[in-house]
Amino acid sequence: MNVLHIGIDDTDSPDGMCTTFLASQIINRLNEKGIELLDYPRLIRLNPFARFKTRGNGGVSFKIENNDNADLAKEIVLMEVEKLSMFDCDNTNPGVVFYNGEITDEMRDYAFRAIYEFITIDEAEKFGKKMGCEIHKFKKGRGIIGSIAAISLPLSDYTFELLAYRAPENYGTERQIDYDSVYEMDKETFPDTFENIDYKENYIAIEPKTPCPVLYGIRSNSVEALKTAKEIVKVGEPIVDSCIFKTNQHTDMHIQKTPDIASMKQFGCYEVIGEVKNKPKVIEGGHMFFHIKDESGEIECGAYEPTKGFRNTVSYLRPGDVIRVFGGIGEQNTFNIEKFQVLKLNDVEYQNPVCECGKRMTSAGKNKGFKCKKCGRKIESSEKVPIIIKRNLKNAQFYETPVSARRHLSKPLCRM
Repeated sequence: MNVLHIGIDDTDSPDGMCTTFLASQIINRLNEKGIELLDYPRLIRLNPFARFKTRGNGGVSFKIENNDNADLAKEIVLMEVEKLSMFDCDNTNPGVVFYNGEITDEMRDYAFRAIYEFITIDEAEKFGKKMGCEIHKFKKGRGIIGSIAAISLPLSDYTFELLAYRAPENYGTERQIDYDSVYEMDKETFPDTFENIDYKENYIAIEPKTPCPVLYGIRSNSVEALKTAKEIVKVGEPIVDSCIFKTNQHTDMHIQKTPDIASMKQFGCYEVIGEVKNKPKVIEGGHMFFHIKDESGEIECGAYEPTKGFRNTVSYLRPGDVIRVFGGIGEQNTFNIEKFQVLKLNDVEYQNPVCECGKRMTSAGKNKGFKCKKCGRKIESSEKVPIIIKRNLKNAQFYETPVSARRHLSKPLCRM
Protein backbone atom coordinates (compact mmCIF):
# COMPACT_ATOMS: atom_id res chain seq x y z
CA MET A 1 0.00 0.00 0.00
CA ASN A 2 1.19 3.52 -0.82
CA VAL A 3 1.24 5.43 2.49
CA LEU A 4 1.25 9.16 3.24
CA HIS A 5 2.81 10.04 6.60
CA ILE A 6 1.77 13.34 8.21
CA GLY A 7 3.74 14.99 11.05
CA ILE A 8 2.83 18.11 13.07
CA ASP A 9 4.63 19.85 15.94
CA ASP A 10 5.10 23.11 17.88
CA THR A 11 1.55 24.47 17.62
CA ASP A 12 0.83 25.09 21.32
CA SER A 13 2.03 27.54 23.98
CA PRO A 14 2.02 27.79 27.81
CA ASP A 15 -1.21 29.78 27.50
CA GLY A 16 -3.21 27.24 25.54
CA MET A 17 -3.79 24.86 22.67
CA CYS A 18 -2.41 21.34 22.47
CA THR A 19 -0.97 19.69 19.38
CA THR A 20 -2.97 16.55 20.18
CA PHE A 21 -6.23 18.54 20.12
CA LEU A 22 -5.27 20.07 16.79
CA ALA A 23 -4.57 16.56 15.50
CA SER A 24 -7.96 15.33 16.73
CA GLN A 25 -9.67 18.17 14.85
CA ILE A 26 -7.77 17.31 11.68
CA ILE A 27 -8.73 13.65 12.06
CA ASN A 28 -12.40 14.67 12.41
CA ARG A 29 -12.21 16.76 9.23
CA LEU A 30 -10.55 13.89 7.39
CA ASN A 31 -13.23 11.45 8.55
CA GLU A 32 -15.93 13.83 7.31
CA LYS A 33 -14.37 13.52 3.86
CA GLY A 34 -14.17 9.74 4.08
CA ILE A 35 -10.41 9.73 4.72
CA GLU A 36 -9.53 7.19 7.44
CA LEU A 37 -6.30 6.70 9.37
CA LEU A 38 -4.38 3.46 8.87
CA ASP A 39 -3.49 3.19 12.59
CA TYR A 40 -3.89 5.11 15.83
CA PRO A 41 -2.42 8.61 15.66
CA ARG A 42 0.97 8.81 17.38
CA LEU A 43 2.12 11.14 20.15
CA ILE A 44 5.92 11.14 20.20
CA ARG A 45 7.81 12.78 23.07
CA LEU A 46 11.28 14.09 22.26
CA ASN A 47 14.31 15.09 24.35
CA PRO A 48 12.94 16.47 27.66
CA PHE A 49 16.07 18.64 27.99
CA ALA A 50 15.86 20.29 24.56
CA ARG A 51 16.49 24.03 24.95
CA PHE A 52 13.64 25.08 22.67
CA LYS A 53 10.57 23.01 23.23
CA THR A 54 6.82 23.06 23.65
CA ARG A 55 5.32 22.16 27.05
CA GLY A 56 5.75 18.39 26.77
CA ASN A 57 8.05 18.49 23.74
CA GLY A 58 5.79 16.15 21.80
CA GLY A 59 4.96 15.93 18.11
CA VAL A 60 2.06 14.02 16.55
CA SER A 61 1.85 11.95 13.40
CA PHE A 62 -0.59 9.73 11.57
CA LYS A 63 -0.77 7.96 8.26
CA ILE A 64 -3.37 7.57 5.53
CA GLU A 65 -3.50 5.85 2.18
CA ASN A 66 -1.79 7.95 -0.49
CA ASN A 67 -4.55 7.98 -3.08
CA ASP A 68 -6.73 10.53 -4.91
CA ASN A 69 -7.64 12.11 -1.54
CA ALA A 70 -4.03 12.88 -0.58
CA ASP A 71 -4.08 16.49 -1.82
CA LEU A 72 -7.36 17.14 -0.01
CA ALA A 73 -5.88 15.67 3.19
CA LYS A 74 -2.87 17.96 2.92
CA GLU A 75 -5.15 20.96 2.39
CA ILE A 76 -7.17 20.09 5.51
CA VAL A 77 -4.02 19.63 7.64
CA LEU A 78 -2.49 22.96 6.64
CA MET A 79 -5.79 24.81 7.03
CA GLU A 80 -6.34 23.50 10.58
CA VAL A 81 -2.75 24.25 11.61
CA GLU A 82 -3.13 27.83 10.37
CA LYS A 83 -6.48 28.16 12.14
CA LEU A 84 -5.67 26.68 15.55
CA SER A 85 -1.93 27.22 16.23
CA MET A 86 -0.94 29.75 18.92
CA PHE A 87 0.89 32.14 16.57
CA ASP A 88 0.80 35.00 19.09
CA CYS A 89 3.38 33.19 21.24
CA ASP A 90 6.99 33.96 20.26
CA ASN A 91 8.04 30.38 21.03
CA THR A 92 5.33 28.77 18.89
CA ASN A 93 6.80 27.94 15.48
CA PRO A 94 4.72 25.21 13.83
CA GLY A 95 6.03 22.75 11.30
CA VAL A 96 4.16 20.26 9.12
CA VAL A 97 5.77 17.44 7.15
CA PHE A 98 4.29 15.10 4.53
CA TYR A 99 6.21 12.00 3.52
CA ASN A 100 5.24 9.36 0.99
CA GLY A 101 6.76 5.90 1.24
CA GLU A 102 8.61 3.58 3.60
CA ILE A 103 10.43 4.87 6.67
CA THR A 104 14.17 4.39 6.08
CA ASP A 105 16.95 3.50 8.53
CA GLU A 106 18.28 7.05 8.15
CA MET A 107 14.93 8.44 9.23
CA ARG A 108 14.79 6.11 12.23
CA ASP A 109 18.30 7.21 13.25
CA TYR A 110 17.22 10.85 12.96
CA ALA A 111 14.23 10.19 15.25
CA PHE A 112 16.44 8.74 17.97
CA ARG A 113 18.76 11.73 17.63
CA ALA A 114 15.76 14.00 18.27
CA ILE A 115 15.14 12.12 21.51
CA TYR A 116 18.78 11.85 22.60
CA GLU A 117 20.28 15.11 21.35
CA PHE A 118 19.57 18.60 19.99
CA ILE A 119 18.75 19.14 16.31
CA THR A 120 18.63 22.58 14.68
CA ILE A 121 15.92 23.78 12.28
CA ASP A 122 18.45 23.95 9.43
CA GLU A 123 19.62 20.40 10.08
CA ALA A 124 16.03 19.14 10.11
CA GLU A 125 15.12 20.98 6.91
CA LYS A 126 18.16 19.70 5.02
CA PHE A 127 17.55 16.17 6.24
CA GLY A 128 13.83 16.30 5.39
CA LYS A 129 14.49 17.50 1.85
CA LYS A 130 17.15 14.82 1.37
CA MET A 131 14.60 12.18 2.40
CA GLY A 132 11.97 13.58 0.04
CA CYS A 133 9.72 15.15 2.67
CA GLU A 134 7.31 17.95 1.75
CA ILE A 135 8.04 20.61 4.36
CA HIS A 136 5.81 23.47 5.54
CA LYS A 137 7.24 26.01 8.00
CA PHE A 138 5.18 28.56 9.91
CA LYS A 139 7.16 31.48 11.40
CA LYS A 140 10.57 29.94 12.19
CA GLY A 141 9.20 26.45 11.56
CA ARG A 142 10.95 24.79 14.47
CA GLY A 143 8.17 22.20 14.53
CA ILE A 144 9.63 20.41 11.51
CA ILE A 145 12.24 18.92 13.87
CA GLY A 146 9.61 17.04 15.85
CA SER A 147 7.36 16.43 12.86
CA ILE A 148 10.00 14.37 11.05
CA ALA A 149 10.81 12.50 14.28
CA ALA A 150 7.11 11.79 14.97
CA ILE A 151 6.79 10.21 11.53
CA SER A 152 10.05 8.25 11.71
CA LEU A 153 10.33 6.81 15.23
CA PRO A 154 9.93 3.02 15.53
CA LEU A 155 7.82 1.90 18.51
CA SER A 156 9.01 -1.46 19.78
CA ASP A 157 7.68 -0.48 23.22
CA TYR A 158 4.67 1.81 23.44
CA THR A 159 1.71 2.85 25.56
CA PHE A 160 -1.63 4.49 24.78
CA GLU A 161 -3.16 7.71 26.04
CA LEU A 162 -6.83 8.67 25.95
CA LEU A 163 -7.29 12.45 25.83
CA ALA A 164 -10.70 14.01 26.44
CA TYR A 165 -11.20 17.62 25.32
CA ARG A 166 -13.19 20.52 26.77
CA ALA A 167 -15.58 22.97 25.18
CA PRO A 168 -13.75 26.20 24.18
CA GLU A 169 -15.85 28.32 26.56
CA ASN A 170 -14.41 26.33 29.49
CA TYR A 171 -10.74 26.87 28.63
CA GLY A 172 -8.90 28.40 31.58
CA THR A 173 -11.62 27.54 34.10
CA GLU A 174 -11.45 24.92 36.85
CA ARG A 175 -11.95 21.45 35.42
CA GLN A 176 -15.10 19.68 36.59
CA ILE A 177 -13.80 16.17 37.23
CA ASP A 178 -15.34 13.91 39.86
CA TYR A 179 -12.24 12.94 41.83
CA ASP A 180 -13.99 10.05 43.58
CA SER A 181 -14.62 8.47 40.18
CA VAL A 182 -10.91 8.83 39.33
CA TYR A 183 -10.01 6.89 42.49
CA GLU A 184 -12.59 4.25 41.50
CA MET A 185 -11.17 4.10 37.97
CA ASP A 186 -7.65 3.63 39.28
CA LYS A 187 -8.78 0.87 41.62
CA GLU A 188 -10.57 -0.97 38.80
CA THR A 189 -7.99 -0.59 36.02
CA PHE A 190 -4.49 -0.31 37.60
CA PRO A 191 -1.92 -1.50 36.51
CA ASP A 192 -3.42 -1.66 32.99
CA THR A 193 -3.80 2.09 33.42
CA PHE A 194 -1.20 3.97 35.43
CA GLU A 195 -0.05 7.44 36.48
CA ASN A 196 -3.64 8.28 37.44
CA ILE A 197 -3.12 9.42 41.03
CA ASP A 198 -0.25 10.37 43.33
CA TYR A 199 -1.65 8.92 46.54
CA LYS A 200 0.95 10.41 48.88
CA GLU A 201 0.33 13.92 47.57
CA ASN A 202 -3.42 13.37 46.96
CA TYR A 203 -2.73 14.59 43.42
CA ILE A 204 -5.00 13.76 40.48
CA ALA A 205 -2.47 13.22 37.70
CA ILE A 206 -4.97 12.76 34.85
CA GLU A 207 -5.95 16.43 35.21
CA PRO A 208 -3.72 19.01 33.43
CA LYS A 209 -2.74 22.14 35.31
CA THR A 210 -2.59 24.42 32.24
CA PRO A 211 -5.35 26.30 30.36
CA CYS A 212 -5.21 23.87 27.42
CA PRO A 213 -8.13 22.09 25.70
CA VAL A 214 -7.45 18.79 27.49
CA LEU A 215 -9.97 17.90 30.19
CA TYR A 216 -8.12 14.77 31.26
CA GLY A 217 -5.61 12.23 29.97
CA ILE A 218 -5.48 8.55 30.97
CA ARG A 219 -2.43 6.43 30.18
CA SER A 220 -2.50 2.71 29.66
CA ASN A 221 -0.87 -0.38 28.22
CA SER A 222 -4.02 -1.22 26.24
CA VAL A 223 -6.87 0.43 24.37
CA GLU A 224 -9.41 -1.84 26.08
CA ALA A 225 -8.42 -0.55 29.54
CA LEU A 226 -8.81 3.04 28.32
CA LYS A 227 -12.35 2.36 27.14
CA THR A 228 -13.20 0.90 30.55
CA ALA A 229 -11.57 3.85 32.33
CA LYS A 230 -13.51 6.39 30.27
CA GLU A 231 -16.79 4.78 31.30
CA ILE A 232 -15.87 5.06 34.99
CA VAL A 233 -14.56 8.64 35.12
CA LYS A 234 -17.38 11.16 35.66
CA VAL A 235 -17.17 14.83 34.70
CA GLY A 236 -19.43 17.84 35.22
CA GLU A 237 -18.81 19.56 31.90
CA PRO A 238 -19.16 18.64 28.22
CA ILE A 239 -16.56 16.46 26.49
CA VAL A 240 -16.53 17.81 22.94
CA ASP A 241 -14.10 15.24 21.58
CA SER A 242 -11.69 12.50 22.58
CA CYS A 243 -8.83 10.67 20.91
CA ILE A 244 -6.58 7.70 21.69
CA PHE A 245 -2.90 8.12 20.80
CA LYS A 246 -0.21 5.47 20.46
CA THR A 247 2.87 6.89 22.17
CA ASN A 248 6.41 6.39 23.42
CA GLN A 249 5.46 7.84 26.82
CA HIS A 250 6.68 5.88 29.86
CA THR A 251 9.05 3.68 27.87
CA ASP A 252 12.43 5.14 28.97
CA MET A 253 13.11 5.60 25.27
CA HIS A 254 15.06 8.77 26.10
CA ILE A 255 17.52 6.88 28.31
CA GLN A 256 20.87 5.93 26.77
CA LYS A 257 23.19 3.41 28.38
CA THR A 258 26.64 4.88 28.86
CA PRO A 259 29.88 3.13 29.90
CA ASP A 260 30.93 5.82 32.37
CA ILE A 261 30.21 9.28 33.75
CA ALA A 262 32.70 11.06 31.50
CA SER A 263 30.88 9.84 28.37
CA MET A 264 27.69 11.73 29.21
CA LYS A 265 26.86 15.04 27.51
CA GLN A 266 24.78 18.02 28.58
CA PHE A 267 21.08 17.85 27.59
CA GLY A 268 21.29 14.06 27.18
CA CYS A 269 19.47 11.39 29.22
CA TYR A 270 21.32 8.38 30.56
CA GLU A 271 21.52 5.27 32.69
CA VAL A 272 24.85 5.24 34.51
CA ILE A 273 26.44 3.46 37.46
CA GLY A 274 28.37 5.38 40.10
CA GLU A 275 29.51 5.33 43.71
CA VAL A 276 27.98 7.88 46.06
CA LYS A 277 30.75 10.31 47.00
CA ASN A 278 29.11 12.39 49.72
CA LYS A 279 26.00 12.48 51.90
CA PRO A 280 23.07 14.23 50.13
CA LYS A 281 22.44 17.78 51.33
CA VAL A 282 19.42 20.07 51.03
CA ILE A 283 19.86 23.68 49.94
CA GLU A 284 17.53 26.66 50.18
CA GLY A 285 14.42 25.97 48.14
CA GLY A 286 14.29 22.31 49.16
CA HIS A 287 16.49 20.88 46.39
CA MET A 288 18.80 18.00 47.34
CA PHE A 289 22.23 17.33 45.82
CA PHE A 290 25.06 14.80 46.05
CA HIS A 291 27.84 13.52 43.79
CA ILE A 292 28.46 10.11 42.24
CA LYS A 293 31.85 9.05 40.90
CA ASP A 294 33.58 6.34 38.89
CA GLU A 295 37.07 5.91 37.42
CA SER A 296 36.30 8.41 34.64
CA GLY A 297 35.10 11.29 36.81
CA GLU A 298 32.15 12.51 38.85
CA ILE A 299 28.88 14.43 38.44
CA GLU A 300 26.46 16.24 40.71
CA CYS A 301 23.03 14.59 41.04
CA GLY A 302 19.88 16.45 42.00
CA ALA A 303 16.49 15.54 43.46
CA TYR A 304 14.50 18.75 43.15
CA GLU A 305 11.78 20.13 45.43
CA PRO A 306 8.87 19.01 43.17
CA THR A 307 9.92 15.38 43.73
CA LYS A 308 8.63 15.76 47.33
CA GLY A 309 9.04 12.52 49.34
CA PHE A 310 11.52 11.10 46.84
CA ARG A 311 14.07 13.44 48.47
CA ASN A 312 13.63 11.55 51.76
CA THR A 313 14.56 8.34 49.96
CA VAL A 314 17.61 10.02 48.39
CA SER A 315 18.66 11.30 51.82
CA TYR A 316 19.21 7.68 52.94
CA LEU A 317 22.14 7.31 50.52
CA ARG A 318 25.61 7.43 52.06
CA PRO A 319 29.18 7.49 50.77
CA GLY A 320 30.25 4.13 49.36
CA ASP A 321 26.81 3.10 48.10
CA VAL A 322 26.86 1.97 44.46
CA ILE A 323 23.76 2.96 42.49
CA ARG A 324 22.42 2.92 38.95
CA VAL A 325 20.79 6.27 38.19
CA PHE A 326 18.38 7.19 35.40
CA GLY A 327 17.81 10.78 34.30
CA GLY A 328 19.14 13.69 32.29
CA ILE A 329 21.67 16.50 32.41
CA GLY A 330 20.16 19.99 32.44
CA GLU A 331 21.25 23.60 32.10
CA GLN A 332 23.46 23.54 35.22
CA ASN A 333 25.20 20.28 34.21
CA THR A 334 23.45 18.55 37.10
CA PHE A 335 22.10 15.03 36.61
CA ASN A 336 18.34 15.22 37.28
CA ILE A 337 17.36 11.88 38.83
CA GLU A 338 14.19 10.18 37.58
CA LYS A 339 14.82 6.92 39.43
CA PHE A 340 17.70 4.90 40.84
CA GLN A 341 18.50 1.30 41.68
CA VAL A 342 20.67 0.26 44.61
CA LEU A 343 23.39 -2.11 43.41
CA LYS A 344 25.46 -2.32 46.60
CA LEU A 345 24.81 -0.74 49.97
CA ASN A 346 27.67 0.37 52.14
CA ASP A 347 26.30 -1.11 55.37
CA VAL A 348 29.57 -1.01 57.28
CA GLU A 349 30.48 1.87 59.55
CA TYR A 350 33.81 2.17 61.38
CA GLN A 351 33.48 3.26 65.01
CA ASN A 352 35.65 3.54 68.08
CA PRO A 353 35.83 0.25 70.04
CA VAL A 354 33.64 -0.35 73.11
CA CYS A 355 35.48 -0.68 76.42
CA GLU A 356 35.09 -3.76 78.68
CA CYS A 357 33.02 -1.54 80.99
CA GLY A 358 30.53 -0.93 78.19
CA LYS A 359 31.44 2.68 77.40
CA ARG A 360 32.52 3.61 73.85
CA MET A 361 36.16 4.72 73.92
CA THR A 362 37.59 7.99 72.61
CA SER A 363 40.83 8.70 70.75
CA ALA A 364 43.92 9.08 72.94
CA GLY A 365 45.55 11.20 70.21
CA LYS A 366 46.91 10.58 66.74
CA ASN A 367 48.29 7.03 66.53
CA LYS A 368 48.04 6.72 70.35
CA GLY A 369 45.15 4.28 70.47
CA PHE A 370 41.97 4.72 72.49
CA LYS A 371 41.06 5.48 76.11
CA CYS A 372 37.94 5.09 78.20
CA LYS A 373 36.74 8.20 80.00
CA LYS A 374 34.67 6.11 82.42
CA CYS A 375 37.20 3.56 83.75
CA GLY A 376 40.49 4.90 82.39
CA ARG A 377 41.37 1.75 80.43
CA LYS A 378 43.62 2.26 77.35
CA ILE A 379 44.40 0.20 74.26
CA GLU A 380 47.34 0.76 71.90
CA SER A 381 45.58 -0.02 68.60
CA SER A 382 44.22 2.96 66.68
CA GLU A 383 42.12 0.76 64.37
CA LYS A 384 38.40 1.48 64.41
CA VAL A 385 35.99 -1.45 64.55
CA PRO A 386 33.66 -2.31 61.61
CA ILE A 387 30.00 -2.28 62.61
CA ILE A 388 27.13 -3.53 60.44
CA ILE A 389 24.50 -0.80 60.38
CA LYS A 390 20.82 -0.98 59.47
CA ARG A 391 19.92 0.80 56.21
CA ASN A 392 16.59 2.20 55.08
CA LEU A 393 17.34 1.19 51.48
CA LYS A 394 17.48 -2.33 50.03
CA ASN A 395 19.93 -3.91 47.62
CA ALA A 396 18.61 -4.44 44.06
CA GLN A 397 15.53 -2.29 44.70
CA PHE A 398 14.42 0.59 42.46
CA TYR A 399 13.22 3.95 43.80
CA GLU A 400 11.36 6.47 41.62
CA THR A 401 10.06 10.03 41.68
CA PRO A 402 6.34 10.43 42.49
CA VAL A 403 3.67 10.52 39.80
CA SER A 404 3.26 14.27 40.29
CA ALA A 405 6.90 14.89 39.29
CA ARG A 406 7.43 12.21 36.67
CA ARG A 407 8.53 13.02 33.12
CA HIS A 408 6.41 11.90 30.17
CA LEU A 409 9.06 9.46 28.95
CA SER A 410 10.15 8.01 32.29
CA LYS A 411 9.14 4.35 32.68
CA PRO A 412 7.36 3.81 35.99
CA LEU A 413 8.21 0.78 38.09
CA CYS A 414 4.76 -0.70 37.43
CA ARG A 415 5.86 -1.12 33.76
CA MET A 416 9.27 -2.59 34.61
